[in-house]
Amino acid sequence: MDNVNWRRNLYVLWFGTFMNGATFSMIIPFIPLYINELGDFTTVQLTFWSGAVFSVTFLAMAVVSPWWGRLADRYGRKPMLLRASLGMGIVIFLTGFAVNVYQLLVLRLILGLLSGFKSNAIALMAVAAPKDKAGQVLGTLSTGSVAGTLIGPLLGGVVAEFFGYRPAFFISGTVLFLVFLLSLTQVREVFVPQVVQAEKDKHFSFFRQLKNPRIIVAMLLTTMIIQTTNTSINPILTLFVKQIMNHEGNIAITTGVIAALPGLSALVAAPLFGRLGDRIGNQKILIAGLCFSILVYVPMAFATQIWQLAILRFFVGIADAALLPSVQALLSKNSPDECTGRIFSYNQTAQSSGNVLGPLVGSSVSGMLGFPAVFIATSIFALVNLGIVKKLGNKQ
Repeated sequence: MDNVNWRRNLYVLWFGTFMNGATFSMIIPFIPLYINELGDFTTVQLTFWSGAVFSVTFLAMAVVSPWWGRLADRYGRKPMLLRASLGMGIVIFLTGFAVNVYQLLVLRLILGLLSGFKSNAIALMAVAAPKDKAGQVLGTLSTGSVAGTLIGPLLGGVVAEFFGYRPAFFISGTVLFLVFLLSLTQVREVFVPQVVQAEKDKHFSFFRQLKNPRIIVAMLLTTMIIQTTNTSINPILTLFVKQIMNHEGNIAITTGVIAALPGLSALVAAPLFGRLGDRIGNQKILIAGLCFSILVYVPMAFATQIWQLAILRFFVGIADAALLPSVQALLSKNSPDECTGRIFSYNQTAQSSGNVLGPLVGSSVSGMLGFPAVFIATSIFALVNLGIVKKLGNKQ
């Protein structure tokens, strides 16, 4: 693929992942409120249905992603981009017509089954971009999703406040349809179907084709643990901020700022770490990021002032900027082109699994040992992750 095409693809897919992240996250703040409009629920029931509606999407993504990955390697990544953006757009639009919580749950399940825009965008760019620029390109691409996730809740709150909950779904669905049209007309993929060993190519057997399968396994485990540590704090963040502020002041706005800080720092730092990784080695950046995250999570358990928590959360974003883009670059550099779709689909499965496990870990640990124990637990996860990277991923 020529230089112009891969750069154009990067710009288009950055916008696509930005919109994908924004539409996914813009409805998150008011999902419990939307559920409450669909029936008469007790607090316990509302908590249960909110958790189920959130989790079912990621569970579906974890299960179905490898299958979509095999199809991407067989038929191309662009068709999977089109399938994901169009399918998710239709489902999110229809979510605005839900009349009970069961319909909402089914639609969120289907949303997870049809997802995969981000993973296929990464896979396409991993193949299209020059290998010596993989870290920089994938680091830049990752900022699209980060930026979208940052601005999404703000947009969702504004839309819900002025227009109501249902229009937010209609707007999100329409935006994803526009992403579909943009991907259809502007993304270029030179795809040559590979000779596939029929049914022998199922499940994990393709790992035998890999030059360094240990690195791939290490990176998939790393992705799951990174996402578990990142999301383990979600269930307790508002309550922890409330505790630090002694239940006084504007807790909602403060929590929103604290939650956004890692994304802001990651947005700036990810491309820089990507370029540095291309020069000195992505594994070095990954190990440094894990060490730094341990140093950040431990003192967070002892934060007693909101400014302390804010600074540490800002540093979490810097650690994140060194982690996932480095993982993606290592996967790209150690994956044959004919396996890239499957590799990144398994990476999506690992990430979705972390999205499910993280809140469970955070709520369980905080329930038994208190809020500070969650941060200690995340630092232990990061330490285990460091051991995995150094043991299994010792070749780049």
